[in-house]
Amino acid sequence: MADIPYVLVLYYSRTGKCAAMASQIARGITSAGVIEARVRTVPPVTAETESALSDIPEEGHLYCDEDDLRHCTGLIMGSPTRFGNMAAPLKYFIDQTSSLWLSGALIDKPAAVFTSTSSLHGGQESTLLTMMLPLLHHGMVLVGLPYSESALRQTSAGGTPYGASHHAGEDGSRELDSNETALCRALGARVANWSLRGSLA
Repeated sequence: MADIPYVLVLYYSRTGKCAAMASQIARGITSAGVIEARVRTVPPVTAETESALSDIPEEGHLYCDEDDLRHCTGLIMGSPTRFGNMAAPLKYFIDQTSSLWLSGALIDKPAAVFTSTSSLHGGQESTLLTMMLPLLHHGMVLVGLPYSESALRQTSAGGTPYGASHHAGEDGSRELDSNETALCRALGARVANWSLRGSLA
């Protein structure tokens, strides 16, 4: 295991919005103290082909591998909404983690979720809730956003108690606003703090 504990921020992003959220979440993680943020993505898949996990992306974050998951002290997972559920590339990756389930590698580690949608009520909460299901099967402890976060009460776009979210707009051009950014950072810090408690236990 790495000398310095880290929270894994694992995401899939098609237009860059979940990637932007992942960056803000990472900032929240590192603000919590002596803990790192390890940001990873997953390759795209289609009905005909899948990208090899050993490939290195031409740009952006590295692809996640099993060891990134095995040795993390916490996990924050994000995906754009696809008909109220996580996108296929992330689901495909998570479906390949049976060995971690068998070994109990993720049991009792804190986890959280985030998402972005093009429409304001485009399935954010159902996506967040369904993303939690495989994490529960892994025995992880879910962390949400409490209403003590003022941005959760003030937001007119993204933000839920189930996790951070973003309204990207129909053309995907809308950037994270101040409330969405604050909630991303708060989620990162919250998981990091729970991770540090576990690593010191």
